[in-house]
Amino acid sequence: MSSPQNQFTIHFWGVRGSIACPGAETVRYGGNTSCIEMRVGTERLIFDGGTGLRVLGQSLMSQMPVTAHLFFTHAHWDHIQGFPFFTPAFIPKNTFYIYGAVAPNGSTVQQRLNDQMLHPNFPVPLQTMGAALKFFDINIGQTLEIGNGIKIETALLNHPGEAIGYRVNWYGYAAAYVSDTEHFPEGLDENVLFLARNADVLIYDATYTDEEYYSPKTSKVGWGHSTWQEAVKVAKAANVKRLVIFHHDPLHNDDFLDQVGEQVAQRFPNSLMAREGLSIQLISPEDTEKPQES
Repeated sequence: MSSPQNQFTIHFWGVRGSIACPGAETVRYGGNTSCIEMRVGTERLIFDGGTGLRVLGQSLMSQMPVTAHLFFTHAHWDHIQGFPFFTPAFIPKNTFYIYGAVAPNGSTVQQRLNDQMLHPNFPVPLQTMGAALKFFDINIGQTLEIGNGIKIETALLNHPGEAIGYRVNWYGYAAAYVSDTEHFPEGLDENVLFLARNADVLIYDATYTDEEYYSPKTSKVGWGHSTWQEAVKVAKAANVKRLVIFHHDPLHNDDFLDQVGEQVAQRFPNSLMAREGLSIQLISPEDTEKPQES
């Protein structure tokens, strides 16, 4: 049996963008919005607090007390709406380190999470949460060091109101989380390439297809999201080992996403469509020793 000391796993709790979309047509991929959990060594890292965070919270109730690091890309609703329903945050003896960049208007991640829980928006204020909540403002571009050897790099993404991308590095392994971002017409985004470089896994915002993005009638140019075709370009240019298509449009039902997955696989065979419940192991379960620094 592998030791928890040497794990690097990624678990998907919410994979949608824009708005939660539960229903009969989204059963296979799921309807919850963005939330990803990484277990790196002995640390628990959570990226974004969409409605998938509520589901993650329920799974953690059997593991009390919990300590975790929660990183926000930005504070658009689909990335923070699960936070008020994150049950472990209401329970004393749990500890959450919460990170986010200061918004262009000067508001901190703590202010933005607090504001969504104020009347008349929500009946229970953030101050009711009984867990220890420790907030940290990120300067975009800085590298964070957490636990034993975890380095988290950050970069600015191309999104209205700004968003931040993350790259988790641990003993020669790397996973890049790039959501939400819009590609540039003149070429690949250097910030995205920096985060994705030689990564074992790239999780990329591919909300649209090229046909939808460039549609003359319903153009999505300027909406802050990318396409699966651009995801493939980035994965190839950055020498990514595995590509995960993420942040699915709520209008894309299971059958549509099946078709997208087939098209992506034709151009980049080592690819996956993000779905709720998907787990990726970067380290083989047979490995019993901690990986060496590269």
